[in-house]
Amino acid sequence: MIFNQAKIGSIFLNNRIIRSATFEGMCDENGFPTDEYFQFYSNLSKQEIGAIITGFAFIEQEGRAIHLGQAGIENSEKIPHYKKVTDEFHKNDSKIFMQIAHTGRQTNSQSTKGYVWGVSSKKSPYFQSEPKVLNQGKIAGIIHNFANSAFFAKEAGYDGIQLHAAHGYLIHQFLDPKINNRLDLFGKRTEFLSHVIDKTREKCGEDFPILVKVSADKNHVEEFRELITFLNTKKVDAIEISYGTMENALNIFRGKRIPLDTISRYNAKYKSESEMHRWLWKKMAAPILSKQVIKFSPAYNLEYAKIAKQLTEIPIICVGGFRNGTEISEAIINKHTDFVSLCRPFICEPNFVKKIKDDINYQSKCVDCNICAIMCDSEFETRCYHGNEKIMRSK
Repeated sequence: MIFNQAKIGSIFLNNRIIRSATFEGMCDENGFPTDEYFQFYSNLSKQEIGAIITGFAFIEQEGRAIHLGQAGIENSEKIPHYKKVTDEFHKNDSKIFMQIAHTGRQTNSQSTKGYVWGVSSKKSPYFQSEPKVLNQGKIAGIIHNFANSAFFAKEAGYDGIQLHAAHGYLIHQFLDPKINNRLDLFGKRTEFLSHVIDKTREKCGEDFPILVKVSADKNHVEEFRELITFLNTKKVDAIEISYGTMENALNIFRGKRIPLDTISRYNAKYKSESEMHRWLWKKMAAPILSKQVIKFSPAYNLEYAKIAKQLTEIPIICVGGFRNGTEISEAIINKHTDFVSLCRPFICEPNFVKKIKDDINYQSKCVDCNICAIMCDSEFETRCYHGNEKIMRSK
């Protein structure tokens, strides 16, 4: 069933494997795609992957992440630059969706070159920026910008967009009752997302697919159920199930080891130029950090995909911990999910789909070392470091 044609909204996919949104680090300082970005996606377009979801693109300058090289889709000037990418995909009979996002409080003023906006005044324990509380006018502007960015993506030839409502970014902040203590209309957890979906439909038309990425949490399963039920009423075109927030990013993508040396050199919060400081951090702080990390297990978000499948007929995409064709096949045959998405296996093996097509038992070469994820905070483009952790080239 992996290689049966399947549908998301009005779009037919040649199989049920999706490349989940993966940060590229290949855009210039203004968020324009570079030649490296084009070549990266041109290569992926030839790998027989059912669909690609791009790394997150900011919808306004004050919603961009701390990561260097982030893509942006906040204005119409960028349409022809992305059109080169989508033309390449369609030439190779492949599909591509753009993930669009606003970071909310999960950034800093150096990156936004302006305010850090928050649903409430509560600071992110990880990012530590003092957020300016969103007023009604600014909220309306961000909703407008989400819809505009989706329209720009449509004009650039993307087959649809994915709203990033996971991992603690702005939409997720509205959804999280621990953060959203508002007393106005947007104190209702789903109100902001509802407006974004409606405005995007109005701007892009009913036939333009809207995907939504959401986070599950083992401590808030009932809230997850409520969110899926809400999305069912909005009739979005697919829901991707992920986990957690950037407050503990290692629990989003997990792994089989914690690369402490890489974290102490490159992570935005913990990095240091001092060898002594890095040594002390690894000896004292790292053991505490390690206790907060959930261990890697195969298909680790599938239990939440099963819950979602009970609540909606909307296609479910499950990401997290799929590393061979057998795991993917069983999840789909058993109707625990409609699609499976992967991130890290495609970093080290862009031709992973072709390999499992030849051998359903093929095991990804990805060893879940987490170095590629940690290096998103660096000046380097995203790539696989396993077996060669020395930094090979910079921008």
